[in-house]
Amino acid sequence: MTIKEKIEIKINKIINPQLLEVIDESHKHAGHVGAKPEGETHFHINMTANEFDGMNRVQRQRLVYKALAEELAGPVHALSLSLKGSED
Repeated sequence: MTIKEKIEIKINKIINPQLLEVIDESHKHAGHVGAKPEGETHFHINMTANEFDGMNRVQRQRLVYKALAEELAGPVHALSLSLKGSED
């Protein structure tokens, strides 16, 4: 199973978003610190979830970081987020 697939499974299980896009942007960081030739080190997530309603930007980010703590402690070097609630 790829890192991207693991991220998708965890996010779907914990947050259950209406929209989830997990984009491997590792190729944009080739040669940078933390980048690996095989990729799967730098990701961007676009997500819309009811779970985010009533949360500010930092609370939304913390929820995602908590869900992906294992990946962020290991194979994922960088993660950028675009998070929206259903009311945004």
